[in-house]
Amino acid sequence: MTGRELPPSSPFAGDDGSPDPALTEVLTRYAAGAATLAEVVAALAATRVLVPVLAELEVADVVEHDGEVHTVDKEASAGIVALRTPDGRTALPVFTGVAAMARWRAQARPVPTAVPRAALSAVAEGWEVLVLDAAGPVTVVLPRTAVYALAQGHGWTPAVQDGVVADDVRAAVRDALADVRLVVDADAVPGTRAEVAVRLALPAGLDRAGLDRVLAQVNDALAHHPVVAARVDSLELRVRPRLTLRRAPRWRLSGAGPPTRAPTRWRRRSARAARRESRG
Repeated sequence: MTGRELPPSSPFAGDDGSPDPALTEVLTRYAAGAATLAEVVAALAATRVLVPVLAELEVADVVEHDGEVHTVDKEASAGIVALRTPDGRTALPVFTGVAAMARWRAQARPVPTAVPRAALSAVAEGWEVLVLDAAGPVTVVLPRTAVYALAQGHGWTPAVQDGVVADDVRAAVRDALADVRLVVDADAVPGTRAEVAVRLALPAGLDRAGLDRVLAQVNDALAHHPVVAARVDSLELRVRPRLTLRRAPRWRLSGAGPPTRAPTRWRRRSARAARRESRG
């Protein structure tokens, strides 16, 4: 069977392999910067995708997206392939239609699958990411949190929108770290190397071993918090030592400020000099 044919499997026996028009419209707007990733995920939830099956796998096969190379990493027993992303995660490639799949591999056999089922299969395999239309025309990488939401039939909201971390995510980060000893304060902001950055205020003077222990506890607490795990795709930590306040000068009492000039120094005078001044 060529990559331009669909197997006669129910409920997709009448599917001609064309992409869903509503999804295509959202992807076009997404490529132009007029739609969000959340809109793409919402459109995907109601449609089907094609999962490629290859009879033979080229060991050196790669896919490029946004200047980053995704390596074809493994082949399941059924011939379903996975991609290795630059950050080391494994992704299931899916396609909107047979034409998009043929752009990637003309010899691939398309297996139509409802998106929630494809996401659930990826999760079951331990594959955290979905790559939609790996060879274009519009390639989209769906993060782990979106894949998990699709697999469960839930709506998905990214942890960061319009440059702001969602309130529930910030609250969850603080809750997760509330009982971690030596964490004086914590907050969540948009990350640069990851989706979310957790800013930590720690006591000044921690040595390397102490810092490593605290960070290990922080990572463990964040990983096991259900809201953080479900809502945040990736995290980075930013540590800022808490400043040690100096003891206030003795003259700074009751809010009084420092003196504006040095106090007058009086010279000692002898009794004879004082009598002379009084006579004059």
